[in-house]
Amino acid sequence: MTLEQRQAVVAEAKSWVRTPYHHEGRVKGAGVDCLWLLYAVYTNCGVIKPFKVPHYSHQWHLHRGDELYENGILQHAYRVSDEETPMSGDVVLYREGRTMSHGAIVTEWPMVIHADSTCRMVIEADGTQGRLADRERRTYRMKSVG
Repeated sequence: MTLEQRQAVVAEAKSWVRTPYHHEGRVKGAGVDCLWLLYAVYTNCGVIKPFKVPHYSHQWHLHRGDELYENGILQHAYRVSDEETPMSGDVVLYREGRTMSHGAIVTEWPMVIHADSTCRMVIEADGTQGRLADRERRTYRMKSVG
């Protein structure tokens, strides 16, 4: 991604802050979950092209070991080395349950924007503190469209 795309992604992600959490929601100001937040931000900024997202259970990550979320991200991004500091506009996935199943957008590391089901809204928070502190995390950088 270019610097301009990274800035656009951060600005778009910030415009979703305070949107209520709603599983499979995808409407700014009305409801969104972490997957649809990422989808909306990156498609709205032209970083990825729209695609069909299949239905997923609210608790799929508790009962299955398939890395559905990560495999979906890898269609549009590549994994960054754990030693590399995440950049603005990168995606961070966190382990919840049995899989990497919670996504966030880096604003300026360690700050991330994510649809937090605990506080029931999209928030900007420190991605190394609070409920995200002890979770395994992986960083992904979006591929160029085209």
